Amino acid sequence: MTHFLGFPDHLADGRMPRAVIFGAGHGSTYPSEDSHGYALAADAIRAASRVDATLIEHWDFDLGGPLFDGRPICCIDTGNIPTTMHDNAGNRAKIEAKTREVLALPAVPILLGGDDSVPIPFLAGFADHGPVWILQIDAHIDWRDELHGERYGYSNPMRRASEMQHVAGTVQVGIRGVGSARITEIEAARRYGSRFVTAREVHAQGVEAALRYIPEGARIVITLDCDGLDPGIMPGVAARTPGGLTYTQVIDLIAGLGRRAKIAGFDLVELYPPADIDGLSAMTAARLLVNVIGTIVRQV
Repeated sequence: MTHFLGFPDHLADGRMPRAVIFGAGHGSTYPSEDSHGYALAADAIRAASRVDATLIEHWDFDLGGPLFDGRPICCIDTGNIPTTMHDNAGNRAKIEAKTREVLALPAVPILLGGDDSVPIPFLAGFADHGPVWILQIDAHIDWRDELHGERYGYSNPMRRASEMQHVAGTVQVGIRGVGSARITEIEAARRYGSRFVTAREVHAQGVEAALRYIPEGARIVITLDCDGLDPGIMPGVAARTPGGLTYTQVIDLIAGLGRRAKIAGFDLVELYPPADIDGLSAMTAARLLVNVIGTIVRQV
Protein backbone atom coordinates (compact mmCIF):
# COMPACT_ATOMS: atom_id res chain seq x y z
CA MET A 1 0.00 0.00 0.00
CA THR A 2 1.16 3.54 -0.74
CA HIS A 3 1.45 5.63 2.41
CA PHE A 4 0.89 9.36 2.43
CA LEU A 5 4.18 11.05 1.43
CA GLY A 6 5.86 7.70 2.00
CA PHE A 7 5.40 7.98 5.77
CA PRO A 8 6.02 4.82 7.83
CA ASP A 9 3.24 3.00 9.67
CA HIS A 10 5.20 3.31 12.92
CA LEU A 11 8.29 5.13 14.19
CA ALA A 12 11.10 2.58 14.42
CA ASP A 13 13.04 4.44 17.15
CA GLY A 14 10.21 4.03 19.63
CA ARG A 15 9.07 7.66 19.55
CA MET A 16 5.37 8.39 19.80
CA PRO A 17 3.97 10.10 16.66
CA ARG A 18 2.55 13.59 16.80
CA ALA A 19 -0.11 12.71 14.23
CA VAL A 20 -1.62 9.50 12.85
CA ILE A 21 -3.31 9.26 9.45
CA PHE A 22 -5.96 6.62 8.79
CA GLY A 23 -8.67 6.15 6.20
CA ALA A 24 -12.30 5.05 6.40
CA GLY A 25 -14.05 4.30 3.13
CA HIS A 26 -17.58 3.82 4.43
CA GLY A 27 -19.51 5.37 7.27
CA SER A 28 -23.30 5.39 7.54
CA THR A 29 -24.50 5.08 3.95
CA TYR A 30 -28.16 5.88 3.32
CA PRO A 31 -30.40 3.01 2.17
CA SER A 32 -30.27 2.40 -1.58
CA GLU A 33 -27.21 4.70 -1.94
CA ASP A 34 -23.72 3.55 -2.95
CA SER A 35 -20.60 4.93 -1.24
CA HIS A 36 -18.00 2.94 -3.17
CA GLY A 37 -16.84 6.07 -5.02
CA TYR A 38 -16.04 7.81 -1.74
CA ALA A 39 -14.14 4.76 -0.55
CA LEU A 40 -11.52 5.51 -3.22
CA ALA A 41 -10.67 8.90 -1.71
CA ALA A 42 -8.03 8.05 0.90
CA ASP A 43 -5.88 6.09 -1.52
CA ALA A 44 -6.34 8.72 -4.24
CA ILE A 45 -4.92 11.33 -1.85
CA ARG A 46 -2.03 9.04 -0.97
CA ALA A 47 -1.30 8.43 -4.64
CA ALA A 48 -1.36 12.18 -5.35
CA SER A 49 1.21 12.74 -2.61
CA ARG A 50 3.80 10.44 -4.22
CA VAL A 51 5.19 13.20 -6.42
CA ASP A 52 6.30 15.07 -3.28
CA ALA A 53 7.42 12.07 -1.23
CA THR A 54 11.12 12.81 -1.81
CA LEU A 55 10.70 16.51 -1.11
CA ILE A 56 9.68 16.59 2.56
CA GLU A 57 13.02 18.13 3.55
CA HIS A 58 12.65 20.88 0.94
CA TRP A 59 11.47 24.38 1.85
CA ASP A 60 7.66 24.62 1.77
CA PHE A 61 6.53 28.18 1.15
CA ASP A 62 3.07 27.44 2.56
CA LEU A 63 4.66 26.60 5.89
CA GLY A 64 7.72 28.86 5.90
CA GLY A 65 10.12 25.94 6.15
CA PRO A 66 10.38 22.17 5.67
CA LEU A 67 7.35 20.06 6.55
CA PHE A 68 8.79 18.80 9.84
CA ASP A 69 10.59 22.07 10.61
CA GLY A 70 14.02 20.44 10.53
CA ARG A 71 13.07 17.66 12.94
CA PRO A 72 12.60 13.91 12.34
CA ILE A 73 9.39 12.58 10.77
CA CYS A 74 6.73 12.45 13.48
CA CYS A 75 3.62 11.51 11.47
CA ILE A 76 2.61 7.98 10.52
CA ASP A 77 0.04 6.48 8.16
CA THR A 78 -1.64 3.34 9.47
CA GLY A 79 -3.72 2.66 6.35
CA ASN A 80 -7.46 2.17 6.08
CA ILE A 81 -9.91 0.80 8.60
CA PRO A 82 -11.76 -2.17 7.06
CA THR A 83 -15.30 -0.88 6.55
CA THR A 84 -18.27 -2.40 4.77
CA MET A 85 -20.92 -0.45 2.89
CA HIS A 86 -24.25 -0.44 4.78
CA ASP A 87 -22.72 -1.94 7.94
CA ASN A 88 -23.40 1.47 9.41
CA ALA A 89 -23.23 0.67 13.11
CA GLY A 90 -20.16 -1.50 12.63
CA ASN A 91 -18.38 1.19 10.64
CA ARG A 92 -19.14 3.83 13.26
CA ALA A 93 -17.80 1.60 16.02
CA LYS A 94 -14.54 1.00 14.13
CA ILE A 95 -13.98 4.68 13.34
CA GLU A 96 -14.67 5.78 16.90
CA ALA A 97 -12.42 3.05 18.33
CA LYS A 98 -9.53 4.00 16.05
CA THR A 99 -9.93 7.67 16.96
CA ARG A 100 -9.85 6.83 20.65
CA GLU A 101 -6.78 4.65 20.10
CA VAL A 102 -4.87 7.50 18.45
CA LEU A 103 -5.88 10.04 21.09
CA ALA A 104 -4.67 7.67 23.82
CA LEU A 105 -1.10 7.64 22.45
CA PRO A 106 -1.46 10.70 22.66
CA ALA A 107 -1.43 11.90 19.03
CA VAL A 108 -3.57 13.96 16.68
CA PRO A 109 -5.90 11.75 14.59
CA ILE A 110 -6.20 12.59 10.89
CA LEU A 111 -9.06 10.82 9.13
CA LEU A 112 -9.39 10.55 5.37
CA GLY A 113 -12.93 9.70 4.27
CA GLY A 114 -15.33 8.58 3.08
CA ASP A 115 -18.51 10.62 2.80
CA ASP A 116 -19.59 13.22 5.33
CA SER A 117 -21.01 10.61 7.68
CA VAL A 118 -17.58 9.54 8.94
CA PRO A 119 -17.02 12.71 11.04
CA ILE A 120 -19.82 11.63 13.40
CA PRO A 121 -17.96 8.68 14.96
CA PHE A 122 -14.66 10.55 14.56
CA LEU A 123 -16.00 13.39 16.70
CA ALA A 124 -17.58 10.92 19.12
CA GLY A 125 -14.09 9.53 19.72
CA PHE A 126 -13.14 12.79 21.48
CA ALA A 127 -15.64 12.19 24.31
CA ASP A 128 -12.85 11.72 26.88
CA HIS A 129 -10.72 14.50 25.41
CA GLY A 130 -13.05 17.48 25.55
CA PRO A 131 -14.02 20.15 25.48
CA VAL A 132 -13.38 20.67 21.77
CA TRP A 133 -14.61 23.22 19.30
CA ILE A 134 -15.46 22.21 15.75
CA LEU A 135 -14.56 24.25 12.70
CA GLN A 136 -16.44 22.86 9.72
CA ILE A 137 -15.46 23.85 6.17
CA ASP A 138 -18.40 22.98 3.95
CA ALA A 139 -20.87 24.38 1.43
CA HIS A 140 -23.71 22.96 3.56
CA ILE A 141 -24.62 23.12 7.25
CA ASP A 142 -25.42 19.36 7.55
CA TRP A 143 -28.01 19.85 10.28
CA ARG A 144 -30.70 17.37 9.16
CA ASP A 145 -32.02 15.28 12.04
CA GLU A 146 -32.71 12.25 9.85
CA LEU A 147 -32.93 11.30 6.21
CA HIS A 148 -34.41 8.07 4.81
CA GLY A 149 -34.71 6.83 8.40
CA GLU A 150 -30.94 7.28 9.04
CA ARG A 151 -29.73 9.76 11.66
CA TYR A 152 -25.98 9.28 11.13
CA GLY A 153 -25.58 9.92 7.40
CA TYR A 154 -23.86 12.63 5.39
CA SER A 155 -26.59 15.22 5.99
CA ASN A 156 -26.49 14.77 9.76
CA PRO A 157 -22.95 15.32 11.14
CA MET A 158 -23.28 18.78 12.64
CA ARG A 159 -26.69 17.98 14.16
CA ARG A 160 -25.19 14.91 15.85
CA ALA A 161 -22.10 16.88 16.93
CA SER A 162 -24.34 19.46 18.60
CA GLU A 163 -25.68 16.67 20.83
CA MET A 164 -22.21 15.64 22.05
CA GLN A 165 -21.50 16.93 25.56
CA HIS A 166 -17.78 17.36 24.86
CA VAL A 167 -18.39 19.71 21.91
CA ALA A 168 -18.16 23.28 23.22
CA GLY A 169 -19.21 25.07 20.05
CA THR A 170 -19.22 25.03 16.25
CA VAL A 171 -18.14 27.44 13.53
CA GLN A 172 -19.35 26.60 10.01
CA VAL A 173 -17.37 28.18 7.19
CA GLY A 174 -17.88 28.31 3.44
CA ILE A 175 -21.67 28.02 3.50
CA ARG A 176 -23.32 29.07 0.24
CA GLY A 177 -25.91 28.26 -2.38
CA VAL A 178 -28.84 25.94 -1.85
CA GLY A 179 -28.16 22.74 0.02
CA SER A 180 -30.09 20.33 2.18
CA ALA A 181 -31.06 22.93 4.82
CA ARG A 182 -34.69 23.73 5.45
CA ILE A 183 -35.82 26.58 7.69
CA THR A 184 -36.17 24.11 10.57
CA GLU A 185 -32.49 23.13 10.28
CA ILE A 186 -31.37 26.76 10.17
CA GLU A 187 -33.44 27.52 13.25
CA ALA A 188 -32.08 24.47 15.10
CA ALA A 189 -28.48 25.45 14.33
CA ARG A 190 -29.07 29.02 15.45
CA ARG A 191 -30.76 27.88 18.68
CA TYR A 192 -27.70 25.78 19.40
CA GLY A 193 -25.48 28.81 18.80
CA SER A 194 -23.58 27.64 15.75
CA ARG A 195 -21.75 30.47 14.00
CA PHE A 196 -22.33 30.61 10.23
CA VAL A 197 -19.60 32.22 8.12
CA THR A 198 -20.59 32.26 4.48
CA ALA A 199 -18.12 31.94 1.64
CA ARG A 200 -18.98 35.50 0.61
CA GLU A 201 -18.01 36.76 4.06
CA VAL A 202 -14.64 35.05 3.81
CA HIS A 203 -14.10 36.48 0.32
CA ALA A 204 -14.95 39.99 1.58
CA GLN A 205 -13.36 39.97 5.05
CA GLY A 206 -10.70 37.28 4.93
CA VAL A 207 -10.38 34.27 7.22
CA GLU A 208 -10.61 36.45 10.32
CA ALA A 209 -14.37 36.38 9.66
CA ALA A 210 -14.25 32.80 10.97
CA LEU A 211 -11.23 32.83 13.29
CA ARG A 212 -12.74 35.53 15.52
CA TYR A 213 -15.32 33.03 16.78
CA ILE A 214 -12.70 30.55 18.02
CA PRO A 215 -11.68 31.14 21.66
CA GLU A 216 -7.97 31.70 22.25
CA GLY A 217 -6.32 28.46 23.34
CA ALA A 218 -9.28 26.23 22.46
CA ARG A 219 -8.79 22.68 21.24
CA ILE A 220 -10.13 22.48 17.68
CA VAL A 221 -11.27 19.63 15.47
CA ILE A 222 -11.38 20.65 11.81
CA THR A 223 -13.83 18.79 9.60
CA LEU A 224 -13.30 19.61 5.95
CA ASP A 225 -15.89 18.66 3.35
CA CYS A 226 -14.20 19.05 -0.03
CA ASP A 227 -17.24 20.82 -1.48
CA GLY A 228 -16.39 23.70 0.84
CA LEU A 229 -13.74 24.62 -1.71
CA ASP A 230 -14.58 26.12 -5.06
CA PRO A 231 -15.19 23.43 -7.71
CA GLY A 232 -12.68 25.19 -9.97
CA ILE A 233 -9.94 23.73 -7.78
CA MET A 234 -11.91 20.87 -6.20
CA PRO A 235 -14.13 19.42 -8.95
CA GLY A 236 -14.07 15.88 -7.55
CA VAL A 237 -17.13 16.22 -5.33
CA ALA A 238 -20.73 15.09 -5.64
CA ALA A 239 -22.26 18.52 -4.94
CA ARG A 240 -20.36 21.16 -6.92
CA THR A 241 -21.36 24.64 -5.80
CA PRO A 242 -19.85 27.81 -7.31
CA GLY A 243 -18.26 30.47 -5.13
CA GLY A 244 -16.38 28.28 -2.68
CA LEU A 245 -13.26 28.94 -0.67
CA THR A 246 -9.89 29.12 -2.38
CA TYR A 247 -6.91 26.96 -1.56
CA THR A 248 -5.16 29.96 -0.01
CA GLN A 249 -8.16 30.80 2.18
CA VAL A 250 -8.31 27.25 3.52
CA ILE A 251 -4.60 27.04 4.33
CA ASP A 252 -4.81 30.49 5.93
CA LEU A 253 -7.67 29.18 8.09
CA ILE A 254 -5.55 26.18 9.09
CA ALA A 255 -2.52 28.34 9.87
CA GLY A 256 -4.67 30.83 11.76
CA LEU A 257 -6.15 28.06 13.90
CA GLY A 258 -2.65 26.80 14.63
CA ARG A 259 -1.67 30.22 15.98
CA ARG A 260 -4.91 30.97 17.82
CA ALA A 261 -5.80 27.56 19.20
CA LYS A 262 -4.61 23.95 19.08
CA ILE A 263 -5.59 21.51 16.35
CA ALA A 264 -6.68 18.33 18.15
CA GLY A 265 -8.01 16.44 15.12
CA PHE A 266 -8.69 16.75 11.40
CA ASP A 267 -10.88 14.94 8.92
CA LEU A 268 -11.18 15.41 5.16
CA VAL A 269 -14.30 13.96 3.55
CA GLU A 270 -16.53 14.02 0.47
CA LEU A 271 -13.71 13.70 -2.05
CA TYR A 272 -15.34 11.75 -4.88
CA PRO A 273 -12.59 10.51 -7.23
CA PRO A 274 -14.98 9.38 -10.02
CA ALA A 275 -15.84 13.07 -10.56
CA ASP A 276 -12.25 14.35 -10.36
CA ILE A 277 -10.58 16.02 -13.33
CA ASP A 278 -6.97 15.08 -14.07
CA GLY A 279 -6.38 14.30 -10.39
CA LEU A 280 -6.73 17.99 -9.46
CA SER A 281 -8.93 17.40 -6.42
CA ALA A 282 -6.74 14.65 -4.99
CA MET A 283 -3.65 16.82 -5.45
CA THR A 284 -5.34 19.77 -3.73
CA ALA A 285 -6.48 17.52 -0.89
CA ALA A 286 -2.94 16.19 -0.48
CA ARG A 287 -1.55 19.73 -0.27
CA LEU A 288 -4.19 20.66 2.32
CA LEU A 289 -3.16 17.66 4.38
CA VAL A 290 0.49 18.73 4.18
CA ASN A 291 -0.50 22.10 5.60
CA VAL A 292 -2.42 20.46 8.45
CA ILE A 293 0.54 18.24 9.35
CA GLY A 294 2.97 21.14 9.15
CA THR A 295 0.75 23.23 11.41
CA ILE A 296 0.42 20.41 13.97
CA VAL A 297 4.19 19.91 14.00
CA ARG A 298 4.67 23.59 14.82
CA GLN A 299 2.21 23.60 17.74
CA VAL A 300 3.74 23.89 21.17
